[in-house]
Amino acid sequence: MFRKIPAPVLLLLPAIVVLAAVVLFPLLLSLYSSFTPFRLTRPQTLFVFIGFRNYIRILSDPVFLYAFVRTVVLLTIALNLEMLLGLGLALLVNRATMGQRLLRTLMMFPMMFSPVLVGFQFKFMFNDNVGLINNALQALGLTDNAIPWLIDGNLALFSIVVAEVWSSTSVFAILILSGLLAMPQEPVEAARVDGCTAWQTFRYVIWPFLMPFAFIAMTIRSLDVARAYDIVKIMTDGGPARRTELIWTLVGRTAYADAQMGLANAMAYVSIFLSIAFTVYFFRKLALARTQIGAEW
Repeated sequence: MFRKIPAPVLLLLPAIVVLAAVVLFPLLLSLYSSFTPFRLTRPQTLFVFIGFRNYIRILSDPVFLYAFVRTVVLLTIALNLEMLLGLGLALLVNRATMGQRLLRTLMMFPMMFSPVLVGFQFKFMFNDNVGLINNALQALGLTDNAIPWLIDGNLALFSIVVAEVWSSTSVFAILILSGLLAMPQEPVEAARVDGCTAWQTFRYVIWPFLMPFAFIAMTIRSLDVARAYDIVKIMTDGGPARRTELIWTLVGRTAYADAQMGLANAMAYVSIFLSIAFTVYFFRKLALARTQIGAEW
C-alpha cells in the first residue's frame, strides 16, 4: 500500500517540477555536454564521452587564459571602484538634511537601465567621431585629436570599466546607506566625546559596522561581473583583437559562432567555479565582520 503524500509536498510539487524542468535538467545537460565534443552542427557528438579533454584544452589555451585573467582584473577593479564611490555617495546622502528621499531615488536610477541599454549608451559616448567624451575634451582644449576609446585595447577595457561602475555603484551606495541608517549613534557620539578625529571615528567605529553591508554588495556584484556579457558584447564585442574578451563573451562566441557547445560549456563551468570562489570568499569576510561587530558592540 502506498503511503499518503503529505499536503505540503503536494503543494510544493508543481514548483519542484517547474524548477527541475527549467533549472536542474538544463544544468545537468550542460554539465554532461562539457565532457563531450558536442557541436551544434553534429548532434550525434552529444553521445561521445571524452572525459576531461575539454577542460584540459581550455586550461592550456592562451585565448581562454587571457580571457580568464581579464575577467578577474575587471572584477577586482570594478568592485573596488564601486565600493569606494558607493561609500562616498552613501556618506554624502546620509549627511544631507533636506531632500534625502529624492537623493535616494536618484541613486537608484542607474540600476533601472538594462545592461544592453547601458552598453549602447556608453558605446555612443565613447565613439571616437561623434561621442560626447571626445567632443567635450576637444571643446575644453584638453586634446586636439579624437581618442580611440573603443579601438585601443587598453582604452576599450577602461571604457567597459567606466560603464560597469556607472551602472552598479548604486548597489553599494544603497546597501551601505541602509547600514548607516540602521547604525546606532551612541558609539559615534561616545567616540567624539573621547576626542576622536573624524577619520578615527569612521575607521574604528563606523566602518566596522558597515563592513557586512559592503560584503553583501560585493557578493552580489561579484556574481554579476564574473558573468559580464551584455555591456562588453555591445561596446566592443570582445575586440579589438580580443583585447576585451571576457569569459562569457568567449563562451558565446565558442558556442554559437564556432558551434562548439561542449567546449563552451566547459568554459562556462570554469566561470561558475570562479563565481563560487569569490562568493565563498566574501561570505567568509561577511561572517568575520559580523562576528567582530558582535564582539565589539
